[in-house]
Amino acid sequence: MATDSQTLPVTQPVNISRPKKQNWWRIILYIALIVFTLTYMMPFFSAIVTSLRTQDDLSLNGVFSIPQHITLENYPQAWTQGNVNRYLLNSFIITIPALAGAIFLSSLSAFALARYKFPGNRLLYFMYVAGTMLPFQILLLPVFILSNTLGLYNTYWGVIMIHIAFQLGFCTFVLRNFMKTLPGDIMDAARIDGASEWGIYWKIVMPLTVPAIAAISTLEFTWIFNDYLWAIILLQDDSLKPVTAGLSTLQGQFITNWPLIVAGALIATLPTLLVFLFLQRYFIGGLTLGSGK
Repeated sequence: MATDSQTLPVTQPVNISRPKKQNWWRIILYIALIVFTLTYMMPFFSAIVTSLRTQDDLSLNGVFSIPQHITLENYPQAWTQGNVNRYLLNSFIITIPALAGAIFLSSLSAFALARYKFPGNRLLYFMYVAGTMLPFQILLLPVFILSNTLGLYNTYWGVIMIHIAFQLGFCTFVLRNFMKTLPGDIMDAARIDGASEWGIYWKIVMPLTVPAIAAISTLEFTWIFNDYLWAIILLQDDSLKPVTAGLSTLQGQFITNWPLIVAGALIATLPTLLVFLFLQRYFIGGLTLGSGK
């Protein structure tokens, strides 16, 4: 037994302060990240400055010069004279039905592929995945001929259906992987209670899939809204073009009012920016959902 005269050894305090070398590396890393961020944002800052200049100032002094005259008139002129108001409306007319159709159809196919076992299930799933890897540029001529044959050329529905078809594979891929993580006991209990397969899909699976749908909707809205190629391939009338293709009509043959075009382009970025700001919580959380059980 230990006596009272025995004493425990005194432990020395541990120095947990970080070495100065690590602090210097951290400072250098922060400076490098700040420089990289500013460099990455430089085109955006340049676009803002250009939109506040006049065409005469830009032509005389160049892009990389201090503005001699600042004006806000480019924004209302782009909205009215540049027909950005009409082009934005066309973008929403195309984007919202295409987004709704892609999400609805892909959720149906994802539900079937995730919850039912049938011959060719995996083959059909791989076909969806392979479709996302197909370069859409090689389909420009076939799609153009098909739209003429079906009478969809130069119509909203032609562009809407193309977006639905091309986004179906990626949406199905994401939603199928998420739906496979949902517990099957809930669906079995619903079947015992007499729920139909449609009722299980609409009242059980879809509410549980809202985070994944919000994440994929944010991406799809951005991709469809910012599309340029299909708009110029399938639409001819300026009154039908979305804002991405409509802004190109403001470029003249001999002279172009670049501050006006840049102001219209900045206005066109607001819808996608607002969508991401409102759905970023679901977007960031939904990207990791369904990645593993």
